[in-house]
Amino acid sequence: MENKSSLKDELVLDVQDLKVSFNTYVGEIQAVRGVSFDLKKGEVLAIVGESGCGKSVTAQTLMRLVPSPPSVIKNGSIMFKGKKGNVDIAKLSNKQMEKVRGSEMGMIFQDPMTSLNPTMTAGKQITEGLIKHQGLSQADAKKRAVEMLKLVGIANPEERVNQYPHELSGGMRQRVMIAIALACSPRLLIADEPTTALDVTIQAQIIQLMKELAQKTEASIILITHDLGVVADIAQRVIVMYAGKVIEKGTVDEIFYESRHPYTWGLLRSMPRLDSVGDELVPIPGTPPDLFAPPKGCAFAARCPYAMEVCLEVDPEQTKLSATHSAACWLLDPEAPQVERPVEAGGRQHVR
Repeated sequence: MENKSSLKDELVLDVQDLKVSFNTYVGEIQAVRGVSFDLKKGEVLAIVGESGCGKSVTAQTLMRLVPSPPSVIKNGSIMFKGKKGNVDIAKLSNKQMEKVRGSEMGMIFQDPMTSLNPTMTAGKQITEGLIKHQGLSQADAKKRAVEMLKLVGIANPEERVNQYPHELSGGMRQRVMIAIALACSPRLLIADEPTTALDVTIQAQIIQLMKELAQKTEASIILITHDLGVVADIAQRVIVMYAGKVIEKGTVDEIFYESRHPYTWGLLRSMPRLDSVGDELVPIPGTPPDLFAPPKGCAFAARCPYAMEVCLEVDPEQTKLSATHSAACWLLDPEAPQVERPVEAGGRQHVR
């Protein structure tokens, strides 16, 4: 029997040097540029960054949901430990991926109203995967669907299982999406901006639900979000992406209280806080670079108040700061000038 520590350290996902491009009529868009990270069993990993930084493309590539063409995986491996051992997702055919999606990997999309099929009942959409992947009968699958609706906190599941998406509230629709994703007990659950289309009260309920489900099911979760408050509440580790690259990664405490990259500081300074009534938020000036032609040096240099000449010429490598924390910034070079983190970007009192 495996002990708890070995289970905790078990790798479910190991992504190495992933590069994804889109070939368009105006040229190649380098959407993901050498992303590497891993994910342990039962862990919640958040990927954060501005719109267009590559976080959603990365997540959808893990499930091979990005259409090919126009997308192409140019390099890298996506090692996933499924029920039959390690497989490289990047090398599987579409037919082989059909056996992985839904059964061993589940995904919660941004807007349940456009993701759910309006012509099918909630129960029918849950039972599809159960019948296909687990070979359940219609009766057993429907029974399981009712159990899943109850698990995700929907009242009167016996009634709701026969209702269509338009008959459900926004929060209920998102709960149905979660039930679909979890129905076959996947090892990996990817949540792509799961609370974007919901009001604040329902957002809090969905995040609390995901926290509880992560503990109950031991599924590993990748949370794609721009909401740092959500990250502080649910994740154990964080990846900060910019212009298709990982520019900093670490535990939640390391990212919130010991971050070392100016872009991470910018994200934290632009986050509303309860203790800053009347203060203006500090935006990050400028816009992300054009990934048709990524800049020669650090992609953030044009927007960085601390940029040096080397930043414009050479892209920095990841500097290891601890066993779990690293960042790609020339300010971490021993010969770089000493820069203090802005007060607004740190301090335990500012988060949670």
